[in-house]
Amino acid sequence: MAPCGSVLSRAENFIWLTARVLEQRRFAYDFLDGDPGAVETALDAYRNSDGGYGHALDPDLRGPVSQPLHTAAAVRILDSIGRCAGQRVERIGRYLTAVSTPEGALPAVHPSLRGCPAAPWFPVVDTPPGDLLATGPVVGALHRNNVWHAWLFRATDYCWSAVESLGKTHPYEVRAALAFLEGVPDRPRAEAAAERLGTLVREQRLVVTDPDRRADLPLPSGYAPGEYHYPTDFARAPRSPARRWFSDVELERALDHLVGRQRDDGGWDLDRHHWAPGTALEGRPRVTLEALHTLRAYGRL
Repeated sequence: MAPCGSVLSRAENFIWLTARVLEQRRFAYDFLDGDPGAVETALDAYRNSDGGYGHALDPDLRGPVSQPLHTAAAVRILDSIGRCAGQRVERIGRYLTAVSTPEGALPAVHPSLRGCPAAPWFPVVDTPPGDLLATGPVVGALHRNNVWHAWLFRATDYCWSAVESLGKTHPYEVRAALAFLEGVPDRPRAEAAAERLGTLVREQRLVVTDPDRRADLPLPSGYAPGEYHYPTDFARAPRSPARRWFSDVELERALDHLVGRQRDDGGWDLDRHHWAPGTALEGRPRVTLEALHTLRAYGRL
């Protein structure tokens, strides 16, 4: 028997039942005409005195210390509520400058995480390299909000170089590249880079265009069983540069599959490794919000 209630009402029940205060406030803002100030207040609980964010804002990195991936998540949230400006971003800029690598990029994991629990795919090293996964989404969001900070100049150059030289890649790196390309001001260059990126995704078989045949595709090294990516993971909204990578039939099939992946409890599940009990509990509401945003963008709510 199919679960009762609409996709949105079932997800709402799941959010109130399981989510952290931050995700509850985000849901209220996004779907119940809630106050953006309440989201920002909840987000402030994760902010540290150095201008960065910590305290497991990204559930896969535990402990109180500020980290680039936490701060990238905070920037995306501020962007989503129209608060990515002013003194709060100036403070974030100082933190980004302090933790950047010599080429001006953000590492995925800063050495200050040493001693704190973290997912096994986030090793802590003394001199970490710059990483597009951390840098691309921040640069894209700041550009989209017309923020100009000294940190952005070299970070933007790094992202262009990283995106335009991508060869062998994987889905999360592609998503970070897209986050950069969606916000960067040079639109002709971004469109050309996005077209090349889509070709890589197709050639390297990084996307499942037919969910019934997903087992035919190879999983990237280190990915969990079932950790596949679908057109809706790349083209999260019709305005995304990745929308042109997929036919209408492929996208509609992916949207049907996304609706079908809603669990009986109203939430969506994490496809990646569940390395600690708390990370799955905290991660599912975030994934659920992402699914709802995508479905709404395509008129499926």
